[in-house]
Amino acid sequence: MTEREMFFKYLGLPSDQPIGLEITRAEGIYLYDASGKQYIDFVSGISVSNIGHRHPAVLEAIHKQLDHYLHLNVYGEFIQSPQVMLAKSLVSFLPENLNSVYLVNSGSEAIEGAIKLSKRFTGRTEVVAFTNAYHGSTMGALSILGNEPLKNAFRPLIPDIRFLGFNDPDDLDNISTRTACIVAETIQAEAGIILPDQEWLLKLRKRCSETGTLLVIDDVQMGFGRTGKLFSFEHFGIRPDILVLAKAMGGGMPIGAFVSSKEIMSTLTFNPELGHITTFGGHPVSCAAALASLQVITQDHLLERVESKGKMIQEKIKGHPTIKEIRRKGLALGVEIRDDSTRNNLTRAALNNGLIIDWYLFHPMTFRIAPPLTITDEEIDIACSRMMKSLDES
Repeated sequence: MTEREMFFKYLGLPSDQPIGLEITRAEGIYLYDASGKQYIDFVSGISVSNIGHRHPAVLEAIHKQLDHYLHLNVYGEFIQSPQVMLAKSLVSFLPENLNSVYLVNSGSEAIEGAIKLSKRFTGRTEVVAFTNAYHGSTMGALSILGNEPLKNAFRPLIPDIRFLGFNDPDDLDNISTRTACIVAETIQAEAGIILPDQEWLLKLRKRCSETGTLLVIDDVQMGFGRTGKLFSFEHFGIRPDILVLAKAMGGGMPIGAFVSSKEIMSTLTFNPELGHITTFGGHPVSCAAALASLQVITQDHLLERVESKGKMIQEKIKGHPTIKEIRRKGLALGVEIRDDSTRNNLTRAALNNGLIIDWYLFHPMTFRIAPPLTITDEEIDIACSRMMKSLDES
């Protein structure tokens, strides 16, 4: 039996039509299949490999940690240097109210923790989210998913959820003293890169402050340099009460976090004690990798070229007649096509031309471009040439 056959036989799969590439090696912006064919990863493993695949600094940090220890005990009981140093470094780049880091395994788990923390601190039950928002697929995260077809099969979900319109200032009056938290992406990713109106975001922050509602910013996809700032909320003049992180945080290793003030976070320690627990959260190898990745982003000045690289990609492909619109923030691009019949042909053509793209969950007419921040100008030229060829052939 071939590995491909075993893939379909033994793995639980989320789709009956997976891409099915058999990748044997990855390096920088490139993936290589079993035949040795090279692919440009133009989506960074869905905004995970922001510093590229197998960055030397991340590999070195992993190797060093392997010589010390792997899992020791459930999270939060033993002092583990990789956790401490990662939390200290993260806090140094955040507003002073975000000074306590709870480490978990993924973005979905971080969202779950943020919702629990909000309810525990405020004593309230209502959670507010936005239409077309994506926050993960565990039950709590699914409950605040702003897309009905993806969650209807799994009802009943958690109660007391309210949805508002993204960028709709009139809807903000629905946030009340019953509301524990409002969970928002500053840039809606799976909706196809929907940018916020800054005045609306400021009104959202103000309304939360007026009602004692905690503002939870989900920076899972847009964090760690994707938009040209280390964290996307920095573009818009707001401060969250809770920040949710994951994806690119680990430099390719699984890790997530929710970050708040020590005052808010401490409420998980009593009534009940162990209000949120995790066995593998903050795994020391993942923490070592995350710290190395954060250092690469900040010390190698990767943020300085994110905007110009994103603009370069936009300029190189925007004239193609297949493209209706490009929405962009930094190196997060949503490229909307005119004709739905082009969609499947474009995916196949891109793969044939050695280019990996992807489609946004809630906007199937828009494909994702989100390359590693380390992509060079020369690599952008090559990738865009492959993109234009694929558009011609679709």
